[in-house]
Amino acid sequence: MEALLEKHDEMTEGALHGPEGKLPAPDARYRGGMGTQGLVQARPQGPVVEERPILVLEGLSRHFGPRCPHCQDGEAPLERNVCPRCGTVHALRNVGLELYPGEIVGIVGESGSGKSTLMQCLYFDQEASAGTLHLQSYDGGLQNAFELSSQERLRLRNTMFGMVYQNPYLGLRMDYSSLSNIAEQMISSGNRLVQAMVGRGSSLLDEVNIPQRRKTEAPRRFSGGMQQRVQIAKALSNNPPILLLDEVTTGLDLSVQANVLDLILRIRRDFKVGMLVVSHDLGVVRMLADRTLVMLDGRVIETGLTDQILEDPQHAYTQQLVYSLL
Repeated sequence: MEALLEKHDEMTEGALHGPEGKLPAPDARYRGGMGTQGLVQARPQGPVVEERPILVLEGLSRHFGPRCPHCQDGEAPLERNVCPRCGTVHALRNVGLELYPGEIVGIVGESGSGKSTLMQCLYFDQEASAGTLHLQSYDGGLQNAFELSSQERLRLRNTMFGMVYQNPYLGLRMDYSSLSNIAEQMISSGNRLVQAMVGRGSSLLDEVNIPQRRKTEAPRRFSGGMQQRVQIAKALSNNPPILLLDEVTTGLDLSVQANVLDLILRIRRDFKVGMLVVSHDLGVVRMLADRTLVMLDGRVIETGLTDQILEDPQHAYTQQLVYSLL
């Protein structure tokens, strides 16, 4: 693990350190993040509706291409999500959502609907073309996170968010141990105490049912389900208020999928974490989500309580999705 710490220091020198190679002083604007403290206390399942939303997203758009006068109009008709005049792909068009503490919001839609692009914009893997993102744990939600400097956005994602990718190879260093993967995430938010990182990592791997004897093994040697569980442990390492889960059960055997879903529900039960869960599988969303957004061609076409969406879908596309389960 010490070799990983040294490597990570070299890789992040310019991004996370100040001009003299020192970590920036603790920032009062950040009120999330775990540091080296213990696990947060258990809380009742379900959103705390009297609290403010921890995430407010408005008007998010992401396009690939030059745009033209026709498609600069946000309501202009497109061929699916492609401008018929200039060929610009509008992966997201005017997307908005709110997330409350302890709430799980599902995001469903077919491939190409914009679900993963939405998650990548929230995690700053992609640049938003337009829109505002306000996070309650950063400066009281006053600033638009999309307008922050690249250094501030990097700090924000390492303290406010945990990300679990559909492909574990995007979220894990496959040749480093599970403990080292968790340590890397903690280093990214400024931690340097090896003993604290080992203790925190061991505790989290216990939480996701990784056997003690395998904590020093590389994830490359794990099954797909175990790799996803290590990703979840890594995502929780800094106690972020928000988890982003992108198709975390795709490609897993049914029994393994059930274990991962049970783990997500247990995390929601035991930790005060809001989650956005992307899935093309309405069965997964039915099990997990309090509210659901349905996306098509880069837009949110229907939103509401999950039971309402599944029992009384209003949009023709949502009806098609729901009836496909029958």
